[in-house]
Amino acid sequence: MRSIPSLQKSASAVYVTLTALVVAVAALAVFEQVRGRRLVLEISELNGDPHAPGADAVFGAVTVFAILIMFFAASAIAAVAAYLNWLLRARQGADRPAVAPVLVSWFVPVVNLAAPPVLVDRLWRASRPPLDRRLRWKALLTAWWLSWLVASALVFARLWPGAPQGGTSLTGFGLTELIAVATASLLCATTVRQITGIQAAGAGHRRRTRPERRLPAQATETAPVKPTSVQQDRGKRNPVRSVPTPPVEDPTPSETLSPEVSGQEQPQEVHPAGQ
Repeated sequence: MRSIPSLQKSASAVYVTLTALVVAVAALAVFEQVRGRRLVLEISELNGDPHAPGADAVFGAVTVFAILIMFFAASAIAAVAAYLNWLLRARQGADRPAVAPVLVSWFVPVVNLAAPPVLVDRLWRASRPPLDRRLRWKALLTAWWLSWLVASALVFARLWPGAPQGGTSLTGFGLTELIAVATASLLCATTVRQITGIQAAGAGHRRRTRPERRLPAQATETAPVKPTSVQQDRGKRNPVRSVPTPPVEDPTPSETLSPEVSGQEQPQEVHPAGQ
Protein backbone atom coordinates (compact mmCIF):
# COMPACT_ATOMS: atom_id res chain seq x y z
CA MET A 1 0.00 0.00 0.00
CA ARG A 2 1.23 3.47 -0.80
CA SER A 3 1.08 6.60 1.34
CA ILE A 4 0.06 4.88 4.56
CA PRO A 5 1.10 7.85 6.77
CA SER A 6 -1.01 10.24 4.66
CA LEU A 7 -3.92 7.79 4.80
CA GLN A 8 -3.70 7.68 8.59
CA LYS A 9 -3.60 11.49 8.74
CA SER A 10 -6.69 11.75 6.56
CA ALA A 11 -8.43 9.19 8.78
CA SER A 12 -7.58 11.32 11.82
CA ALA A 13 -9.12 14.32 10.06
CA VAL A 14 -12.32 12.31 9.62
CA TYR A 15 -12.40 11.53 13.35
CA VAL A 16 -11.87 15.18 14.30
CA THR A 17 -14.50 16.58 11.93
CA LEU A 18 -17.08 13.98 12.93
CA THR A 19 -16.48 14.85 16.57
CA ALA A 20 -16.95 18.53 15.74
CA LEU A 21 -20.22 17.69 13.99
CA VAL A 22 -21.55 15.86 17.04
CA VAL A 23 -20.51 18.77 19.27
CA ALA A 24 -22.31 21.22 16.96
CA VAL A 25 -25.52 19.18 17.04
CA ALA A 26 -25.27 18.85 20.82
CA ALA A 27 -24.81 22.62 21.16
CA LEU A 28 -27.87 23.30 19.02
CA ALA A 29 -29.92 20.78 20.99
CA VAL A 30 -28.90 22.35 24.30
CA PHE A 31 -29.58 25.86 23.04
CA GLU A 32 -32.95 24.70 21.78
CA GLN A 33 -33.92 23.34 25.17
CA VAL A 34 -32.49 26.18 27.25
CA ARG A 35 -33.21 29.28 25.17
CA GLY A 36 -34.73 28.40 21.84
CA ARG A 37 -38.34 27.90 22.80
CA ARG A 38 -38.44 31.04 24.89
CA LEU A 39 -36.62 32.95 22.15
CA VAL A 40 -39.37 32.10 19.65
CA LEU A 41 -41.99 33.65 21.95
CA GLU A 42 -39.87 36.76 22.54
CA ILE A 43 -39.35 37.29 18.81
CA SER A 44 -43.07 36.97 18.17
CA GLU A 45 -43.79 39.60 20.85
CA LEU A 46 -41.49 42.14 19.22
CA ASN A 47 -43.56 42.23 16.03
CA GLY A 48 -40.47 43.19 14.09
CA ASP A 49 -39.83 46.35 16.12
CA PRO A 50 -36.08 46.61 16.90
CA HIS A 51 -36.72 49.38 19.46
CA ALA A 52 -39.21 47.43 21.55
CA PRO A 53 -38.35 46.70 25.20
CA GLY A 54 -36.12 43.62 25.54
CA ALA A 55 -35.00 43.77 21.91
CA ASP A 56 -31.30 43.86 22.89
CA ALA A 57 -31.54 40.58 24.79
CA VAL A 58 -33.38 38.96 21.90
CA PHE A 59 -30.78 40.13 19.39
CA GLY A 60 -27.99 38.75 21.56
CA ALA A 61 -29.66 35.33 21.71
CA VAL A 62 -30.27 35.40 17.96
CA THR A 63 -26.57 36.13 17.41
CA VAL A 64 -25.59 33.10 19.50
CA PHE A 65 -28.04 30.96 17.55
CA ALA A 66 -26.58 32.19 14.23
CA ILE A 67 -23.06 31.31 15.40
CA LEU A 68 -24.20 27.79 16.35
CA ILE A 69 -25.85 27.32 12.97
CA MET A 70 -22.69 28.42 11.16
CA PHE A 71 -20.60 26.09 13.34
CA PHE A 72 -22.93 23.21 12.47
CA ALA A 73 -22.76 23.97 8.74
CA ALA A 74 -18.96 24.34 8.78
CA SER A 75 -18.45 21.09 10.69
CA ALA A 76 -20.81 19.21 8.35
CA ILE A 77 -18.99 20.47 5.25
CA ALA A 78 -15.61 19.70 6.83
CA ALA A 79 -16.73 16.17 7.72
CA VAL A 80 -17.89 15.49 4.16
CA ALA A 81 -14.65 16.88 2.69
CA ALA A 82 -12.45 14.91 5.12
CA TYR A 83 -14.35 11.69 4.45
CA LEU A 84 -14.10 12.05 0.66
CA ASN A 85 -10.38 12.85 0.96
CA TRP A 86 -9.84 9.73 3.03
CA LEU A 87 -11.92 7.65 0.62
CA LEU A 88 -9.85 8.75 -2.38
CA ARG A 89 -6.57 8.05 -0.58
CA ALA A 90 -7.79 4.64 0.54
CA ARG A 91 -8.79 3.79 -3.01
CA GLN A 92 -5.33 4.79 -4.22
CA GLY A 93 -3.84 2.48 -1.62
CA ALA A 94 -6.01 -0.35 -2.93
CA ASP A 95 -5.01 0.40 -6.56
CA ARG A 96 -8.37 2.00 -7.37
CA PRO A 97 -7.40 5.62 -8.06
CA ALA A 98 -10.49 6.56 -10.14
CA VAL A 99 -12.29 9.66 -8.80
CA ALA A 100 -15.43 9.55 -10.92
CA PRO A 101 -17.10 6.60 -9.11
CA VAL A 102 -16.72 8.40 -5.77
CA LEU A 103 -18.27 11.62 -7.02
CA VAL A 104 -21.12 9.83 -8.79
CA SER A 105 -21.98 7.60 -5.84
CA TRP A 106 -22.12 10.49 -3.36
CA PHE A 107 -23.53 13.42 -5.31
CA VAL A 108 -25.94 12.01 -7.88
CA PRO A 109 -29.50 12.02 -6.46
CA VAL A 110 -31.14 8.63 -5.90
CA VAL A 111 -27.83 6.92 -6.70
CA ASN A 112 -26.41 8.26 -3.43
CA LEU A 113 -29.04 6.33 -1.48
CA ALA A 114 -27.38 2.95 -2.16
CA ALA A 115 -24.09 3.41 -4.04
CA PRO A 116 -21.81 4.67 -1.22
CA PRO A 117 -21.93 1.50 0.92
CA VAL A 118 -21.35 -0.64 -2.17
CA LEU A 119 -18.30 1.46 -3.02
CA VAL A 120 -16.94 1.20 0.51
CA ASP A 121 -17.52 -2.57 0.55
CA ARG A 122 -15.52 -2.98 -2.67
CA LEU A 123 -12.77 -0.89 -1.15
CA TRP A 124 -12.74 -3.13 1.93
CA ARG A 125 -12.40 -6.26 -0.22
CA ALA A 126 -9.68 -4.65 -2.37
CA SER A 127 -7.69 -3.97 0.80
CA ARG A 128 -7.28 -7.78 1.27
CA PRO A 129 -8.75 -8.16 4.76
CA PRO A 130 -8.78 -11.41 6.78
CA LEU A 131 -11.51 -13.74 5.57
CA ASP A 132 -12.99 -14.30 9.05
CA ARG A 133 -14.06 -10.62 9.34
CA ARG A 134 -16.53 -10.64 6.47
CA LEU A 135 -19.72 -11.09 8.52
CA ARG A 136 -18.74 -8.51 11.12
CA TRP A 137 -17.84 -6.06 8.38
CA LYS A 138 -21.19 -6.48 6.61
CA ALA A 139 -23.05 -5.93 9.88
CA LEU A 140 -21.00 -2.80 10.62
CA LEU A 141 -21.45 -1.42 7.11
CA THR A 142 -25.21 -1.99 7.16
CA ALA A 143 -25.62 -0.39 10.58
CA TRP A 144 -23.54 2.62 9.54
CA TRP A 145 -25.47 3.29 6.37
CA LEU A 146 -28.92 2.87 7.92
CA SER A 147 -28.00 5.17 10.82
CA TRP A 148 -26.60 7.69 8.31
CA LEU A 149 -29.85 7.70 6.33
CA VAL A 150 -31.93 8.15 9.48
CA ALA A 151 -29.73 10.98 10.81
CA SER A 152 -29.70 12.75 7.44
CA ALA A 153 -33.50 12.51 7.17
CA LEU A 154 -33.99 13.94 10.66
CA VAL A 155 -31.57 16.84 10.11
CA PHE A 156 -32.97 17.80 6.71
CA ALA A 157 -36.52 17.55 8.02
CA ARG A 158 -35.67 20.02 10.79
CA LEU A 159 -33.60 22.46 8.73
CA TRP A 160 -35.54 22.39 5.47
CA PRO A 161 -36.97 25.85 4.68
CA GLY A 162 -40.63 26.03 5.63
CA ALA A 163 -40.53 22.87 7.72
CA PRO A 164 -43.10 23.04 10.56
CA GLN A 165 -41.48 23.25 13.97
CA GLY A 166 -44.67 23.47 16.01
CA GLY A 167 -44.13 27.18 16.61
CA THR A 168 -42.19 26.54 19.81
CA SER A 169 -38.61 25.91 18.61
CA LEU A 170 -36.02 27.28 16.21
CA THR A 171 -34.62 24.13 14.65
CA GLY A 172 -36.35 21.30 16.43
CA PHE A 173 -33.03 19.68 17.35
CA GLY A 174 -33.32 17.54 20.42
CA LEU A 175 -32.12 14.33 22.00
CA THR A 176 -33.37 12.18 19.10
CA GLU A 177 -31.36 14.08 16.50
CA LEU A 178 -28.30 14.10 18.73
CA ILE A 179 -28.41 10.32 19.25
CA ALA A 180 -28.92 9.69 15.54
CA VAL A 181 -26.01 11.91 14.47
CA ALA A 182 -23.71 10.57 17.19
CA THR A 183 -24.48 6.94 16.28
CA ALA A 184 -23.94 7.53 12.56
CA SER A 185 -20.67 9.39 13.23
CA LEU A 186 -19.37 6.65 15.52
CA LEU A 187 -20.15 3.89 13.03
CA CYS A 188 -18.66 5.91 10.17
CA ALA A 189 -15.44 6.43 12.13
CA THR A 190 -15.34 2.69 12.86
CA THR A 191 -15.55 1.79 9.16
CA VAL A 192 -12.76 4.28 8.41
CA ARG A 193 -10.64 2.78 11.16
CA GLN A 194 -11.24 -0.77 9.90
CA ILE A 195 -10.09 -0.10 6.34
CA THR A 196 -7.18 2.11 7.42
CA GLY A 197 -5.96 -0.55 9.84
CA ILE A 198 -6.18 -3.30 7.22
CA GLN A 199 -4.19 -1.32 4.68
CA ALA A 200 -1.57 -0.33 7.25
CA ALA A 201 -1.21 -3.95 8.41
CA GLY A 202 -0.87 -5.15 4.83
CA ALA A 203 1.84 -2.59 4.09
CA GLY A 204 3.76 -3.55 7.23
CA HIS A 205 3.57 -7.25 6.36
CA ARG A 206 4.98 -6.62 2.89
CA ARG A 207 7.85 -4.59 4.33
CA ARG A 208 8.75 -7.43 6.70
CA THR A 209 8.64 -10.11 4.02
CA ARG A 210 10.62 -8.10 1.46
CA PRO A 211 14.12 -9.64 1.07
CA GLU A 212 16.80 -7.48 2.53
CA ARG A 213 20.12 -6.89 0.82
CA ARG A 214 22.92 -7.74 3.19
CA LEU A 215 26.55 -7.01 2.66
CA PRO A 216 29.00 -9.96 3.09
CA ALA A 217 30.40 -10.16 6.56
CA GLN A 218 33.94 -8.90 6.81
CA ALA A 219 36.51 -11.41 7.94
CA THR A 220 37.91 -10.82 11.38
CA GLU A 221 41.35 -12.06 10.34
CA THR A 222 43.24 -10.82 7.32
CA ALA A 223 43.67 -13.64 4.83
CA PRO A 224 46.99 -13.93 2.99
CA VAL A 225 46.89 -12.20 -0.34
CA LYS A 226 47.41 -14.66 -3.16
CA PRO A 227 49.39 -13.42 -6.11
CA THR A 228 47.41 -12.90 -9.21
CA SER A 229 48.10 -14.74 -12.42
CA VAL A 230 49.89 -11.69 -13.85
CA GLN A 231 52.18 -11.54 -10.85
CA GLN A 232 52.86 -15.27 -11.11
CA ASP A 233 53.80 -14.94 -14.78
CA ARG A 234 56.15 -12.08 -14.01
CA GLY A 235 57.78 -14.16 -11.29
CA LYS A 236 58.37 -17.02 -13.71
CA ARG A 237 59.87 -14.76 -16.38
CA ASN A 238 62.04 -12.80 -13.95
CA PRO A 239 63.09 -15.11 -11.14
CA VAL A 240 64.76 -13.51 -8.17
CA ARG A 241 68.46 -14.34 -8.10
CA SER A 242 70.39 -14.33 -4.88
CA VAL A 243 73.64 -12.36 -4.93
CA PRO A 244 76.49 -14.36 -3.28
CA THR A 245 78.32 -12.62 -0.50
CA PRO A 246 82.12 -12.47 -1.13
CA PRO A 247 84.18 -14.33 1.49
CA VAL A 248 86.25 -12.36 3.89
CA GLU A 249 89.99 -13.13 3.28
CA ASP A 250 92.65 -13.02 5.98
CA PRO A 251 95.26 -10.34 5.49
CA THR A 252 98.50 -11.49 3.85
CA PRO A 253 101.83 -11.19 5.73
CA SER A 254 102.86 -8.40 3.47
CA GLU A 255 99.87 -6.48 4.43
CA THR A 256 100.59 -6.77 8.15
CA LEU A 257 101.80 -3.67 9.80
CA SER A 258 105.28 -3.45 11.29
CA PRO A 259 105.63 -2.79 14.97
CA GLU A 260 106.90 0.64 14.31
CA VAL A 261 103.99 1.50 12.17
CA SER A 262 101.52 -0.04 14.48
CA GLY A 263 103.04 1.80 17.43
CA GLN A 264 103.95 -1.30 19.39
CA GLU A 265 107.53 -1.99 20.67
CA GLN A 266 109.36 -5.10 19.46
CA PRO A 267 110.77 -7.18 22.33
CA GLN A 268 114.62 -7.24 22.24
CA GLU A 269 116.67 -10.45 22.53
CA VAL A 270 119.18 -10.71 25.41
CA HIS A 271 122.60 -12.26 24.30
CA PRO A 272 125.05 -13.69 26.84
CA ALA A 273 128.39 -11.94 27.33
CA GLY A 274 131.08 -12.60 24.80
CA GLN A 275 128.74 -13.55 22.09
